[in-house]
Amino acid sequence: MKLKTLVIVPVLLSGAMLKGQADPGQVRSILSGQVQPRQVVTFQLQQFLMRHSPQLPAATSAAQWRAEAQKIRRRLLSAVIYQGWPAQWVNAAPDFQDVGAVPAGKGYQLHKLLYQIVPGFYISALLYEPAHLTGKLPAVLNVMGHWGKPGNAMEFKQKLCINEALRGMIALSLDWIDMGESAVPDNVHWFASELDLVGANGVGLFYLAMRRGLDYLYNDPHVDHSRIAVVGMSGGGWQTLVLSSLDRRVDVSIPVAGFTSLKGRLERLPGEPGDLEQNATDFLTVADYPTLVAMRAPRPTLEINNVEDDCCFRAPLVKPSIYDAVKPFFMLYGKGDELQFHADTAISAHNFGIGNREQVYRFLDEHFGLRESSREIPVGEDIKTYDQLEVSLPPDNLTILSLARKMASEIQRSPIPSGSTEMAAWAKAGRARLAEVVRLHPVEVQHAWLEYDTDHNQVQSVSYRFEMNNGLGATGVWLKQASTPKGAPLTIVLNDGGFKAAAAERRQRLFEVADRMERGEEVLVANLLFTGDDSPDQPAHLFTEMLAAAGERPLGMGAAQLVALAHWARKRWLPPRIRVETCGIRTEMIALVTAALEPNLFSEVSITGGMRSLSYLLDKPVGYEEAPDLFCLDLYKDFDIDRLELLAQPARVVTHDNLELTAEAGTAGGE
Repeated sequence: MKLKTLVIVPVLLSGAMLKGQADPGQVRSILSGQVQPRQVVTFQLQQFLMRHSPQLPAATSAAQWRAEAQKIRRRLLSAVIYQGWPAQWVNAAPDFQDVGAVPAGKGYQLHKLLYQIVPGFYISALLYEPAHLTGKLPAVLNVMGHWGKPGNAMEFKQKLCINEALRGMIALSLDWIDMGESAVPDNVHWFASELDLVGANGVGLFYLAMRRGLDYLYNDPHVDHSRIAVVGMSGGGWQTLVLSSLDRRVDVSIPVAGFTSLKGRLERLPGEPGDLEQNATDFLTVADYPTLVAMRAPRPTLEINNVEDDCCFRAPLVKPSIYDAVKPFFMLYGKGDELQFHADTAISAHNFGIGNREQVYRFLDEHFGLRESSREIPVGEDIKTYDQLEVSLPPDNLTILSLARKMASEIQRSPIPSGSTEMAAWAKAGRARLAEVVRLHPVEVQHAWLEYDTDHNQVQSVSYRFEMNNGLGATGVWLKQASTPKGAPLTIVLNDGGFKAAAAERRQRLFEVADRMERGEEVLVANLLFTGDDSPDQPAHLFTEMLAAAGERPLGMGAAQLVALAHWARKRWLPPRIRVETCGIRTEMIALVTAALEPNLFSEVSITGGMRSLSYLLDKPVGYEEAPDLFCLDLYKDFDIDRLELLAQPARVVTHDNLELTAEAGTAGGE
């Protein structure tokens, strides 16, 4: 009898197949693709903001426009610029100290000044005066932009101020925050977002800094109140327009290469959006910069721009919106010639060269009746070094960041009630206030575009591009194991790093997405606005600042998208419950805000790598560019994470691996 031999061939099965698990490698592969190009998001945001672009108001007569301009002026100051700033700071008298004279050239004198913006926050200034002060003299406030460490020692600024003094004017030169002597890391202008967070609109600090200079000149007994000018270049051009349009004490205004309209900023990314103070929260809900030029009518205004500026605001590109469109407002008064525009071709750069300076002399001489030549007086031998002009700020001088921390330490919130009836009323009021703070504007999924699918190795996936009814969108990838029945629980996964990060292995934990699939759940990995491939191909913080200026809040926009996705998913897959899982501080806050606003939407909010308190943003500190959607005006003043967790009930909030500060980090209060 012939024996048959049975040959057993070993089959090597992966651990995932043996256990019926989702293969993390396969999940990672699915989530490694791009659902949409980031240029699409840029275009969507541009279109969205274009629809928010303020238009020039209608003006029918000089009297009508004068009254309307005054309403705009009051609203910008009260509802935007001074929002959250203590009245005693806003109304304080100017506090300037003369710290000594500097040897000057023939025909003028020079003094160093130290002045206080708000209690504990000092800036340096220089005062140039004619050698002999007789009678009432015209005065010029000189403000400049981002010139770094040189500050007031910039050669072109010294030449400008010396020439003003030699022509019979009193010239005050202010250093700008984070320039000159105040150029320290904690004064970076993006830290104005930290002021927003604690309840004071960041632009207020910058406005008070320049207004103090105007206050000083106005109180100078030698200054003619009817002949005060403001001159500035770049960020100083922005200061010039804002101050001279909102404060009627300014007669003559000469902004140089410092601003454009929102439309212009959107057209010429990334060069023209500017820093936070130039896109201050809610500023554009009241007026855009062409309107501020119109508010100057009929006072003398000279706009100077460079034709081939290598930074921003090229003359031919900005002239239609900031000059041509505004000219009719001056003509209402029969003063069309009082608005002038100079397009400089001498230097192909962002500059305040001699050609531009001589335009300043011409305009000032003409309107102040000085009858001087417009040619610049040579003063090269009088130029001083930085050390010679140094004023020396106090060693304990506040910075933007330390001021925000100080204001945070003084926040006092109402106590949380203990009784059930009182707690219900507190929660209702808290949700209403939170919706105001994050400017929640509900959206819906208008169409879910099916982009791609997979179905192999027992894993199914579909990639979506979600079109919202406000013109913006989100992206998502739905995954489940083939064995998972319909109507299974759903987890929405959000990760600050987008799809790829959501598929990565966590420290001492399973793969985030694969873990939920193994539990028999369906998973929707979502990229909300400004996350993953739903981020623009231009710097996100440039868009977030413009959105906030237009009255939106990116944090609220993310929350609105998450609500919309959850409602859409409930209709699409009929899950008995939805939980959300986040990783990172940005998605943590989106999920918490969403759950606080709609406490019955999620059964659980699971947070990994989150913050214990919003004070972390101040203490670390987190820069605006890192998490621009979190710096929401009044957010930390009115809320902290513990309060959001209470508002989210009955949803369960669990946390893992919270971020911790290092020993050298600062402190911030809140309760």
